[in-house]
Amino acid sequence: MNRREWLGNWGCGFGMLALRSLLAEPAAAKPDPLEPKPPHHAARAKRVIFLWMQGGPSQVDLFDHKPLLTRRDGEEIPYALPSNRSMPGVAYSRLMGPIAEFAPAGQSGLPVTDLLPHLSRHIDDICLLKAMEADSEAHAPAVRQLHTGATQLVRPSIGSWVAYGLGTENRNLPAFVTIAPNVTGDGGSVQLYGSAFLPAVFQGTALGSSKTGAGQATIGYLKDPSTQPEIQRRQLDLIQEINRAHLGRLHSDRQIEGVIESFELAFRMQAEVPELVDIKGESQATLDLYGIGTKPTDDFGRQCLLARRFAEAGVRFIQITSNGWDSHANIRKAHPDRCRSVDKPIAALIQDLKARGLFDETLLVWSGEFGRTPHYQDLQDGAGKPDTFGRGHNPYGFCAWMAGGGVRGGTAFGELDEFGFQAVKDKVHVHDLHATILHLLGLDHKRLTYRYSGRDFRLTDVYGRVVNEILA
Repeated sequence: MNRREWLGNWGCGFGMLALRSLLAEPAAAKPDPLEPKPPHHAARAKRVIFLWMQGGPSQVDLFDHKPLLTRRDGEEIPYALPSNRSMPGVAYSRLMGPIAEFAPAGQSGLPVTDLLPHLSRHIDDICLLKAMEADSEAHAPAVRQLHTGATQLVRPSIGSWVAYGLGTENRNLPAFVTIAPNVTGDGGSVQLYGSAFLPAVFQGTALGSSKTGAGQATIGYLKDPSTQPEIQRRQLDLIQEINRAHLGRLHSDRQIEGVIESFELAFRMQAEVPELVDIKGESQATLDLYGIGTKPTDDFGRQCLLARRFAEAGVRFIQITSNGWDSHANIRKAHPDRCRSVDKPIAALIQDLKARGLFDETLLVWSGEFGRTPHYQDLQDGAGKPDTFGRGHNPYGFCAWMAGGGVRGGTAFGELDEFGFQAVKDKVHVHDLHATILHLLGLDHKRLTYRYSGRDFRLTDVYGRVVNEILA
């Protein structure tokens, strides 16, 4: 049976479309959109591992010691809240001192909570951004801004911008991977790793989801054990010929272009992804280092280990997620539980990257979508007990940190007020964080643009500055 006969038997509508497409002039082959691209300037980092703490970690309980807040625990709120702020239980709020003790750590002597004993040993590798700001106190828009730069509109994620700007170091792998991403609850959405109006080839490849956890973090239907690779290649070549012919008739269609590239990438990923996501070959010492196989560190430990493996294999942007930091109630139990789940794995990731010579060329970024208030939130309208109190959302001042890839370790930049509510000095907006990440990767955030709907878009919109003060 020749090709036209085979196409004619391939099923009604699609078969006729395919036949007409083959008769058209084939489209000229386009350059590989994921091939490595030169940066705008010398890069300090080759890749990013983004550690997102979903829900908003409390800066005054983890990284920003405020002695005055401790001394005035239980007193009335001394600072003015925004006039448009509405929060359940705010009428009964009082100042709430830190839920844990702080102690100086490392040679730098930066104060760190005793809830993070493993990470505190690496404080000299970390640059604390202590005066972060975001534009929304609601989860969904704040999460969207942290990941895409926009609170409301659908925009490409930062990982997609990095893939668009730099391509990939390993053509058998995606440029952007997200491990067990949050797809449900407050702020959970595929937009967080989507490419929006950028070509679809730059969107993040998800391994599992928050529903399945890191233990099931894989890419479904990646292999077809019933068909030999050479037969798969011949089948794919025919399908791609049809797709390209159809694309030639349309001149431009991002969906078809994305399909073409995703088919090719999926075929190539068969060679490397199954081995990368299989951690059975890691030594028991490495598994123990990350806390894999024991609670509560198993899930996030697996995410961190997979992040190291993908970084080592040449993936540009890797995102991992810890859910459950939204402590409106009983923060005295919830935050320590979250800290125990991430503390050992993150410290292991830093140690492992160093041991493999990857730390200095890998940029680690840790942040929530916002922080939490220094005053408690009484959801029982004045009848609650102190051990049930939580903290509200706080986009006006919170902490993030960066490590590796060109930042100055053992330093703190920026200040919140004496109670830890609002940024007052050396503020770093989310736009500034994005501009700095791109800069360390060798990308100028003002030059990294994409023409869409009659204007040039960029990750930082019309904002953002590089925080040069924290660069090594």
